[in-house]
Amino acid sequence: MSAPVYILGGYQTDFARNWKKEEKDFSDAFGEVVMGALDATKLEPAEIGTAHVGNFAAELYCNQGQLGGFFAELDPAFAGLPASRHEAACASGSVSMLMASAEIEAGRYDTALIVGLEQMKTVSPAEGGDYLGTAAWYDHEAVGVDFPFPSLFGRLGDVYEDRYGLKQEHLTRIAEINFTNARRNPGAQTRGWFEDALAEQICQGKYDAGVAGRLRVRDCSQITDGAVSLVLASEEFAREYAERRDLDLDAIPRVLGWGHTTAAIRFDTKLEQAEGDDYVLPETRRAIVSAFDRAGVNEVWELDGIETHDCFTTSEYMAIDHFGLTEPGESWKAIEDGAIEFGGKLPINASGGLIGAGHPVGATGVRQVLDATKQVTGEAGDYQIEGARRVATLNIGGSATTSVATVIGV
Repeated sequence: MSAPVYILGGYQTDFARNWKKEEKDFSDAFGEVVMGALDATKLEPAEIGTAHVGNFAAELYCNQGQLGGFFAELDPAFAGLPASRHEAACASGSVSMLMASAEIEAGRYDTALIVGLEQMKTVSPAEGGDYLGTAAWYDHEAVGVDFPFPSLFGRLGDVYEDRYGLKQEHLTRIAEINFTNARRNPGAQTRGWFEDALAEQICQGKYDAGVAGRLRVRDCSQITDGAVSLVLASEEFAREYAERRDLDLDAIPRVLGWGHTTAAIRFDTKLEQAEGDDYVLPETRRAIVSAFDRAGVNEVWELDGIETHDCFTTSEYMAIDHFGLTEPGESWKAIEDGAIEFGGKLPINASGGLIGAGHPVGATGVRQVLDATKQVTGEAGDYQIEGARRVATLNIGGSATTSVATVIGV
């Protein structure tokens, strides 16, 4: 059994912000979330042993690489801090967390500071869509395609329709739930977008406009500027930290389990390799099962909530059966019976998810874990799941090329 990894706290920027309009850039947000995490945990910079950055495409959006160097710009105590940057498309943040966890499990360091961030509102939607196409096999799947990822995830819905049948109304209901949940989240990008008649609003006008294939605007996650940070710790440091702050060690959340898989980058290859499997994306299913096994979770109903990757409504539809709420192809049942709603049997995306809360690509996986941490410590405010003790996350990169699942709990 691996050494436990504790989560001491973290910080999130307001995902509704536009940094360029504020005449700020990602370096400003970088400093905000680093100092925010230190303030939240009451740690000094010198107490951080290692640092990890999750980011997809700062070289494209911001003409900037070598992101680890920005730690030492913030405080002289960070000079010499070992820092690295990780890229796995939309799973960049969760991969950075896994790498930080691995260093703690190996005994190299007692603390790790993780920053996930992306500044995306620096270019037009068309140019940004082209940048996002590099998370697919660009030459084969993105060249000449206006919005590559809506096209790919629209095809995911097509696969479900061909295999099992799929009603558009179920995808629309997923969007409605996530937008509704986001209204309770003070850091969510869309929290102020809608009036009370939300269901009617998302089914008309610009929200009903087609994007690609079966997907409408309401089915798509947001273009977001955002950054999130987390502080991880070894058991030895967490015990000393608990004593220092008069806390119960058992009340500090831990990474109970994790799973990490990589599938072929081309969507057609994924489909070919999944032929004969009950699950449309078997490698994503395997990441979830691995996290459950490591956490000692026997079935999904032992969880209290899920934060999943709804880059599009089709990806959440996939996640419902891949987590095991239903048999493969029957995700609609958990939508119709209200199981995934806030207050339902197993709420999904109480935060609002990527559709409601926002999707700053490199930050999303870190945000999911921070929200899971808030849930299990009772600090999620108006979107708190009552009595939450164990919450799972699923973060996927590309067309589910990278899948990372975790179980966070106390």
